[in-house]
Amino acid sequence: MSDELSEGPVGGRDGLDGGNPLPLRERKKRATRRRISDIATRLFGERGFDAVTVAEVARAADVSAMTVFNYFPRKEDLFLDRIPEAADLLATAVRERAPDEPPLTALRRLALRLLDERHPLSAVGENYVPFWRIVIGSPALRARAREGVEEVETALAAALADTGTPDPDLLAALVVAAYRTVFAGTARRLLAGD
Repeated sequence: MSDELSEGPVGGRDGLDGGNPLPLRERKKRATRRRISDIATRLFGERGFDAVTVAEVARAADVSAMTVFNYFPRKEDLFLDRIPEAADLLATAVRERAPDEPPLTALRRLALRLLDERHPLSAVGENYVPFWRIVIGSPALRARAREGVEEVETALAAALADTGTPDPDLLAALVVAAYRTVFAGTARRLLAGD
């Protein structure tokens, strides 16, 4: 995700390492992934998502189209590359909570931390408006965003089930629906200039 749009809610950096030192090979892979995403995002911002091809992204990033697809299975994932991070953050919050802490308390704590950090997944990042304009302008991105919501819900339900939470599918659906409602409402207000 480029600097201009890196604060988009489901696009951007893949910071799943929690600050732990990574082996050189993994750092290089992440740097390549980030470079491809940054270049793709810049091109999408300049010309629109649907007007840019994966081949153009590959050329601009000085890699092959196959390399792009090795990092991003679909073109839409070049822009909405924070979906796995969202799923991981929610699942980790549930799995790593204290044994006596309710899952909703852990998820609330995560949401507040993301807000405090102005994390791109918090819906308050500074480049949220241009990000959503691109998403709304592309039927393919809107469809992928909906799929991403399902992926996040599935990951959260699995984490809830793994930790013995009653009705994990129902709770995951409720949590994700609430998050999506707040997220979508915030996007509409920001795009309307409120």
